[in-house]
This record gives sequence, C-alpha cells and structure tokens, in this order.
Amino acid sequence: MSASADPMQAMLRLAEPLAARGDFPGLRQLMAGIQVEAERKAAGLIETSYAESLAGRYRNARTAALLALALAPRSPALVGQLAARLRTSNDGALLLQLIDAVGPPRNMSIPLLLALAAQLSHLNLQERALELLNEARRGDPDFPPALLARGQVLTYLGRLPEARLELERCVQLAPEIALAHWFLAHIGRATPDHNHVARLRNRLRSPKLPARETAALAFALHQELDGLQQYEDAWSALQRACLAKRSMLSYDRADSHELVEALIALPAGWPAATSNSTERTPIFIVGMHRSGTTLLEQLLDASPQVSGIGELYDFTSAMRYATNHHCRGVIDRTIVARAGAVDFAAVGRRYLDGVAWRLGAEPFFTDKLPSNFLNIGFICRSLPQARILHMVRDPVATCFSNLREMFSDANPYSYDQLELAEFFAGYQRLMAHWHRVCPGRILDVSYAALTGDTEAVVREVAAFCGLNYVPAMCDPRNSRRAVATASAVQVREGVTQHWVSKWVPYESHLQPLILTLQRLGALTDHAPD
Repeated sequence: MSASADPMQAMLRLAEPLAARGDFPGLRQLMAGIQVEAERKAAGLIETSYAESLAGRYRNARTAALLALALAPRSPALVGQLAARLRTSNDGALLLQLIDAVGPPRNMSIPLLLALAAQLSHLNLQERALELLNEARRGDPDFPPALLARGQVLTYLGRLPEARLELERCVQLAPEIALAHWFLAHIGRATPDHNHVARLRNRLRSPKLPARETAALAFALHQELDGLQQYEDAWSALQRACLAKRSMLSYDRADSHELVEALIALPAGWPAATSNSTERTPIFIVGMHRSGTTLLEQLLDASPQVSGIGELYDFTSAMRYATNHHCRGVIDRTIVARAGAVDFAAVGRRYLDGVAWRLGAEPFFTDKLPSNFLNIGFICRSLPQARILHMVRDPVATCFSNLREMFSDANPYSYDQLELAEFFAGYQRLMAHWHRVCPGRILDVSYAALTGDTEAVVREVAAFCGLNYVPAMCDPRNSRRAVATASAVQVREGVTQHWVSKWVPYESHLQPLILTLQRLGALTDHAPD
C-alpha cells in the first residue's frame, strides 16, 4: 500500500459506490490490481478505516473496512480488528458473515473467540456470544478474561447463579480484574452475612491503582454499602468512583449546550405519522438513561406483535452515512449542520434495511437507545410510521441513578453533579421543543405511573403504538430476551415501585445537583418511583 494519502483517497472514491451497494465481486476486482499480498492489503485497509474514522470521514472508513472484508483475511488479529470495524459501522449482517467464514469455534484461538464474542455482545447477540465463550472456557477453564466475559454475558441472559460462579472464579484467580468485582456487586443485594465490602476495600488500598480500576471497585463498593444501608460510607465510595471515572473522560459542557441549541434552531417540517405503511414499524424508546426505558421495552417485548431488539445505533449510522461524518456519540453539531442537505427518505430506507437481519415475523420492533431523544427530529422526518415513547422520571431520581451508574465511555456528563444537572435541563428543554414541532408523534410515559398502575399505562402505550393489549405485557419477566443494559438484573425482578426514592438517604450530599436543577427550572415535585 502506498504511504501517500492521495492514491488511497482515489481508490476509496472508486470503491465507495461498490461498497454502498454491497458489490463484493467488484470490490475484489478493484483490489486485484494491487500487487501486494492479500493479508498485507487487508491490514493496510483496516488501518486506513481507523484513520478515516478519526478524521470524521464515515463513508471512507466504512468503504475501507468493506474492501478489507472482500479480501477475506485469515489472520486472527486481522479478523478481530475487522470485526470491530464492522461493528463500528453497524454492519451486523456482514460481521456475522465474517465470523461464519472463520469456521467453527473449535478452530479459533482463545483471543479471537473473546474478541468476536465481545462484538456479538455489543450487538446484543448474547446467545451467539456465549457459544464462543463456551468454547474459550473449554479450551482453558481458568483463563480469567474468558471467565469475566462469560460472567458478563450470562448476566445479560439472566442466568445469574451461573454468572456469579464465573465471576467469583475470575476474582479468585485474578483479583486485579476490577470489572469482575463490579459485576458481582450488581448480582444480588448485599446482606450483613454475604457481601464483598472487606475485599473491595482491600483492593482499593492497592498502591498506584489506575483510574479505571479505582472507578470499577469504588462503584462496586458503593453498591454494596448502599445495600447494607451504610449511606455515609456509600457516599464516600461514590465520590471516589465518580472522580476516578470523570478523570478518564473528555466532556465539554458548552458543546453539549450548543448541540441542543442547534437542534432547536432547525427548521420545522415534520411529516405526520401514518398507519398504513407496509414497512415494519419501529418503536423508539427514548429518554434519559436510567429512566425506565429497559423496563418499558421488556413489557412491550411480551407482545406477540413486537420484537424487542435493544439499544441500536442503526439510526445514528444512517445519519452518519447521510452526512458522511463519523462522530463520537449519537450525534454532534457537524451532523446537525449538514442535515439540511440530507435525503431523509433515504435515511429511513437505510435504517430499515440495516435492522432487517435482526427481525422476525413481528410487524413492530423496539429500538431502545435512550439518547435517541437527540435524533427525534430526524427520526420523524425519516420514518413517518415510527412511534416514539418517551420515558419520564422524577429529575432527582433520574440524575442520582445516573450518578451511581458506571457506564462504558458513554454519558461523560453523568459523573459530576453540576454537569449532570445541566445536561438534564438541556434534555428537558429539547424534549419540550420536540413536542411543539412534532405534535402527536411522541407519547410521554411516566415511570411512576408505569410502576404504580402498570396495566393502565401499558394499555395506553399499546393504543398509541397500534398494538393489541395482552395481559402478558404487564410483567417484564414474560420476556426472555437478553438485556445488555445497566438494568439487566433489575428487570428480572418484575415491576417494582419504590415508596422512598433511592436518592433520599443522600439528599444532603445531593444539594449541588438539586439546587442546579431548581435554578435551571428543571425540577418538578418529587414522587415515589
């Protein structure tokens, strides 16, 4: 591969229309003229795909990945890297083809099994991921990273006793793997007779503990101390966890504010919802994280008309493709600035084509990415038949639940009380705007009402979506799908109403959050949730 950028850019321009229509024979023919060994060509293209993503050129990044896929690399390292690129561009069907082409799991190395299982888990294909992890465990039953990954996937599948055994074995063999401690803290409530407080405190005393490990251990310690109602110590652990996690993340409060302003400034013109479309009907479930979106999706998934898919980035991918811009997160100001030239009908077609491989015979499917609240205007333009359900929860309860949750690298605003309160106020303002400019397209669903009178709320949701109500929709345990969110354990417990909100014991410590919410006009009367 030439070190010069111009030949590569020229080749990507030639390849883009072939990649856009999935013409792999054409892509292979294009690459055949380059007299370099296929594995070296694939390695160079994967490297180019990463570089193009960093430069924000979404289509080039995807095109380079598809060129690499056309070369059918065999090296385990390249297969793992290519799988990550295909997942980044949300090409799930192609990712599955890549994995199938490698051959049966017994022929894969343990590192490759773990790498591919991680990508499958990201796509919420937990059963497929578990098949690979079972093979990794067969190859080495005491390999700590495999034990951790298997415990994580078993948690998502609701197989909690098995998950606990895997994670405890991981901690026994490699106590330095902090994420195993974190998962264990969320499987079952700590009791005076069974908890990991002493072990966690001992690990947190380790010298020169990296921020990532500190965050995971301190969040785990907070979870266990909260369960034991040792609230002052739990708060101290939470503070340490948030400081450690925030130190690893980049977040610009002004940029977040300007994104909301740019979305509000977009010209209106949203098509009305239609009910006679022959397309599948997506049900978008949006809101703040930790507002009850997973619970609502579990309830809807119990309907025979609905396929619960989970958190999808397919709409984001469609907008990235339409604007030819790769961004971190769901959306950014560049996508908003370029939206005026977007063919939204094409975005809708690309979205539906992109999720088709996931769907069965059900006419409806859920797309439960909470932060799609940022995309509501674009969703309304692209998918006139879409239903949008907005989970609404008490502001302090929502924010506190975010504050005490360790997300991956998403939601960087959620580890500081002032940043969190400001983000919540911006979210609330944007949702009010969407209601004004997209009348009738969004149904607010109260978390307190959903947990207090589940049947009444589910009936209202079903009517809004055009679903037939069935009694099974009132209990999330009637859904057997995998749940790969922070609520993976909680939703297995059924619908629970808390008469005293979890933030109440920490009220004195949460004054910066509460006062900022009040100052920004984002605080309503608190209600049990």
